[in-house]
Amino acid sequence: MTVIVGLVHNERVHLGGDSAGVSGLRITVRRDPKIFRNGAYAMGFTTSFRMGQLLHHAFNAPKPKGELDRFMATVFVDRLRACLKNGGWARKDDDQEQAGTFLVGVHGRLFAVYDDYQIAEPADGYAAVGCGGEFALGALHATADLGLKPRDRLTLALTAAGHHSAGVCEPFTYVTARKQRS
Repeated sequence: MTVIVGLVHNERVHLGGDSAGVSGLRITVRRDPKIFRNGAYAMGFTTSFRMGQLLHHAFNAPKPKGELDRFMATVFVDRLRACLKNGGWARKDDDQEQAGTFLVGVHGRLFAVYDDYQIAEPADGYAAVGCGGEFALGALHATADLGLKPRDRLTLALTAAGHHSAGVCEPFTYVTARKQRS
């Protein structure tokens, strides 16, 4: 299920996502978005709509401060873990906590959060997650030097994923992270 794409352009993070809700061979076009803003963050999720609902409506996202890499790997993740656990969504497998996968844009930087709570920042300035992620990554790579506007690149990536993955469908939605205040 899903494709979430993100890219950094002119010190802003832009995200795009599809609307598919998939269970087995059944697909439902969902009205509730997979991408949204939460405080200073733009977020887009895959894995579970329940996790996304918690991220959107229950996660009290901490204000970014200090060195952003350290902050994301510690303060952000600790608050995230507590939210998912309190919301009944976090899982344990062989005594290791697991969550889901999503993209986060903040202060002009793009991060992927994976199911083991690792924080990854792509060197290319773009990322894609979900079952359509690899198709979207190919489109993002192919359009990197074409001078396209961010939304056009995101749309091409989402369209490529929708064309090649049965778990991705329109309509597509978009969000841009707020600019960092000086």
